[in-house]
Amino acid sequence: MNPNYTIENASDIITPALVLFREAMQRNIETMIRIAGDPARLRPHCKTTKMKEVVHELLDRGISKHKAATFAEAEMLADAGASDICLAYAMVGPNVQRAVKFVKTFPQVTFCVTADHSRPVEALSNAMTDAGQSVGVMLDVDTGLHRSGLEVGPAARELYTQITRASGLEPGGFHVYDGHQHQRDFDQRRQAVGEQWRRVIAFRDELVVAGMAVPRLLAGGTGSFPVYAQMEEVTLELSPGTCIVNDQGYTDRFPDLDFPPAAIVLTRVVSRPAADLVTVDVGTKAVASDPPFGKRVKFPDLPDAEHIVHNEEHLVLRTSDAEKYEPGDELVAIPTHICPTTALHKQVHVVEGQRVTQTWQVVARDRQLNI
Repeated sequence: MNPNYTIENASDIITPALVLFREAMQRNIETMIRIAGDPARLRPHCKTTKMKEVVHELLDRGISKHKAATFAEAEMLADAGASDICLAYAMVGPNVQRAVKFVKTFPQVTFCVTADHSRPVEALSNAMTDAGQSVGVMLDVDTGLHRSGLEVGPAARELYTQITRASGLEPGGFHVYDGHQHQRDFDQRRQAVGEQWRRVIAFRDELVVAGMAVPRLLAGGTGSFPVYAQMEEVTLELSPGTCIVNDQGYTDRFPDLDFPPAAIVLTRVVSRPAADLVTVDVGTKAVASDPPFGKRVKFPDLPDAEHIVHNEEHLVLRTSDAEKYEPGDELVAIPTHICPTTALHKQVHVVEGQRVTQTWQVVARDRQLNI
């Protein structure tokens, strides 16, 4: 087994299993804080890990602001002690009333959501007003990803004006996610992010001159995190997330980010169907399958492994080292995309000092906890 991922008591783990190396994760958190310059600048996304214990690691280091994508994640954060939470998702359908219930259940939490359309804003305003509550609402700004949000301009100004004037709502600033910025070269990434950022700042200044409050600019993801970290804008909040445990995808895509993967899937050989084939048990039920076939996991101990078949319970590999393995042998698989991989596992085996010492529950993998 790769020495960076030694597990002395791996024989006790039922595979496929998600394994977290705690010391490596802690080093990644410290690197994240060092890049940010101050933990107060950070609002990391919890969608990667979804575990209370990771939130505790962040809180212990002075990171008080947090970001979520689901109400389950937001509730997990609040239960873990987070006092400032942004649910970066539009409130539609039952989530409007869930927002009301959340602010009632966690009055100690500074809570905000995002919006990019007038209809959900109106529905949320009516629900909060009827309940005698209020919630922060951030304008979701589209800088080119075209997944959600509004481009800066008249429509965005009109919506932010609606948010500002609506009862039960508090203008929360801008949410600016730029997951389309994949430039491998850091200088090229910085230039691309800078171009979009200048438009965002000009739009913010326009609204402020018009008398509207824009208290925060929540910007970027893991890839653009080091770019925004170099900026001195006082209202800027940095929002990396994957880097806390990292994965093979970000490692390959952004070589300037020094965050070694801290989470792996432990897998075992279950068959040797041919002289050059090894079949392992890390099927699509154990690792994210949104990356292209053949690129969903990396095996450090099998650098030449070619993926032949990948289905629910099996992954067949062709490798020149096949003869070295027999059924029952263990292998480390580093996921290309760790966030949905985490959601496939009910619990994580935590390694400290090369031994599994405890298990952590992936609490927020569900869509609903209590709210």
